[in-house]
Amino acid sequence: MAALSSRQNQRANRMRQFLASISALLLTASIALALDPQTKAEIDELITYVETSNVRFIRNGSEYSGAEGAQHLREKLIKAGQRVKTTDDFIIGIASKSYLSGRAYLVKFPDGHTQPTADWLRAHLAEMRKNKR
Repeated sequence: MAALSSRQNQRANRMRQFLASISALLLTASIALALDPQTKAEIDELITYVETSNVRFIRNGSEYSGAEGAQHLREKLIKAGQRVKTTDDFIIGIASKSYLSGRAYLVKFPDGHTQPTADWLRAHLAEMRKNKR
């Protein structure tokens, strides 16, 4: 009887893991659906800009590639959930600074100068919007 109970516990644990995975997947989908199409497109473009620009992403004093910086922003966006409703929410709440340390994110250009990520992304967003008109 004890072996049956152990099997049932294993089955129950697998079911809990499966349901947790499904819940996480649904949460991710709901975040994407919560954003209006224009906001989602702008945020996607800003993350792609980080990923494809020839800059280093600086977070808490450590340098990362643009691809690593973009991945970090994607993960942070997912964790933020419904708190991000606009592109400005994304820049201010996700792409500007570390949630834990409060230190500003920076981008480092090939010539070595740095700029706060928020300022850099706002300038790119303004250019994107100007070119859409």
